[in-house]
Formats: sequence, structure tokens, C-alpha cells
Amino acid sequence: MASDEFSLIERYFRCGIGSGDGVRIGVGDDGALLSVDPGEELVVTVDTLVADVHFPAAGAAAEVAQRALRVNLSDLAAMAATPRWFLLALTLPTADADWLADFASGLAEAANTYGCTLVGGDTTRGPLAVTITALGTVPAGATLPRSGAAAGDWVLVTGSLGGAAAALAEMRERSGCRARSPDLDARYWRPEPRLAEARALRGLASAAIDVSDGLLADLGHIACASGLGAELSLETLPLDVAAVERCGVARVREWALGAGDDYELCFTVAPQHAREVQALIAGGGLNATRVGQLVAGTGVRVRDRHGRLLDIAQTGYRHF
Repeated sequence: MASDEFSLIERYFRCGIGSGDGVRIGVGDDGALLSVDPGEELVVTVDTLVADVHFPAAGAAAEVAQRALRVNLSDLAAMAATPRWFLLALTLPTADADWLADFASGLAEAANTYGCTLVGGDTTRGPLAVTITALGTVPAGATLPRSGAAAGDWVLVTGSLGGAAAALAEMRERSGCRARSPDLDARYWRPEPRLAEARALRGLASAAIDVSDGLLADLGHIACASGLGAELSLETLPLDVAAVERCGVARVREWALGAGDDYELCFTVAPQHAREVQALIAGGGLNATRVGQLVAGTGVRVRDRHGRLLDIAQTGYRHF
């Protein structure tokens, strides 16, 4: 792979992936040189997606590229950052021209959709894996860390949950669900990073995280970082309608709590900002549902409609 690296870069990744805004030196040099506006801070995140671990190896190359970039941009959304640039490290078993052309096409489409630019990367030979480092900017002091929540803060989540897990189960043909759904497939391959929602929450939300590993696990990260516990109301979870139609409420609730891959934004809001957030929701500027609150203690507990605690394991996606 190394002997062909420069031709691969030149052919598939040198041009056409992103707008180039703020890039003084980009793809093709030893490093990228980038300009950050005064008064802004740089947010950096990285994710590796390995075939048959983080996505089905049989997935279309363009969809693999879409998913890889979008899940990284979801991390920027969780920090209330605006995507600017990204780096790509691509490990390939073979340098298949058709696969690479489709991958580059999907990557360019996603980059142009979200206004970010490829500024460098690396290629090597090995089992299929995609690593993306995404860089974004945020006004100084406006980011949303996991550690900012306080007892009594509301817990909300954007969009709906369980759709991506339903799609993956259908792809693996082990869900007992009805026939494949294109809408659910899109929830898995093209998750929507909640960038606009996060920007709207600057100055209102106290903490945030993207739901990559399941709501229980990811809300647990906010609670732990803030030195608190959390409670969720099972009945208020916003479930993906298509997933419920095909797989049933009980299964989708399990996926919403523990399966991950939804890449919705879970965030907390102090009571003094609750009215402003409710106004955003009522006015259509924010699609979000209140699902619980932060409490004294540790861990995340789930209550049913009668307020009874449910015995639900504190699980989510396990990386090892």
C-alpha cells in the first residue's frame, strides 16, 4: 500500500472534499496549517471504525464513509462546536479502485453537507478500518462539557432512539422484526449530528453528550463527570416510530437504553433555563424530549409510569 499511497491520495482525496475555508496548507504536505478566528477555541475528537466491529463489512463504501464522518461530527455537536476540518486514516485490505471511488464520493458528500474540509491523512494495508480526527471551533467559554450538570437539572434528548439498533439488527437478520426499512437503514448509516441543536443550546444547557453507546451508559458519563446520579422515566423515552412498528415497543425501549448508535444529543438544563428551552421546543427550534433529571447519588436509575424503580442493568456498548 505504501508504494501507491501518493497516487491514492492524488486520485481520490486531493480535491473536492470540503470547501477549504481556513486552510492555509492542506492535503499533500507533511502537515496541515489551519487558521482559527480570534475569540474561538479548537475542539478535537477522534473515532476509529473497524469493519465487523463498528459497521458491517459488506456495507456500501459510500455509506461507510458517511457513517465514519458523521459519528465524528456528532462528538463535535456534543461540545457545541462547528465542524471545520478533518483528518482521515484509512486501512484497506486491497486498493480497490471502485471501492475507493465510492468511498471518496460518500466522504465528499458528507463533508460538503456539514461544511468541513479534509486536510490530511494516511493510508496503509490491513483489515478495513476508518479513523477520522475531526476539528471544530466554538466561541470561547461556550462549549458543553459533560461535567457541568447539577442536581435538579432536567435531562433531555433530541430526536428519537432505537432506530439505528433496529436497522443493525435487521441487517444481521436476528431481530424478529419485519422486512428491512430504508428509513431505519439511514438512521444507522447516516446518523444526523445534532449541530444546530447544540448551537441553539449554548448558554442554556449545562452538560451534553452524544448517544453513541446507549442512553443509560452515556447519561451515566454525564452523571459521573458531574459527581451525581440520574433518573430516567421509561414512559417518556422518544422511540423511533419505524422501529416500533417493526419490532415492538419493548424491544425498542431496550435498544434505546442500551444499544447505542443513535447519535442523538443527551443534554441537561438547569431549572432557571427550562422555560427558554421549552420555548425553543414549542417554537420548532429544537426537537427534544424531557426524559429525566439529575439527582444526588451515583448511577442511572429508571422508573416506570408509577414511579417504581426498574431493575435494568447499567449497560451500553462495550468497546473491549
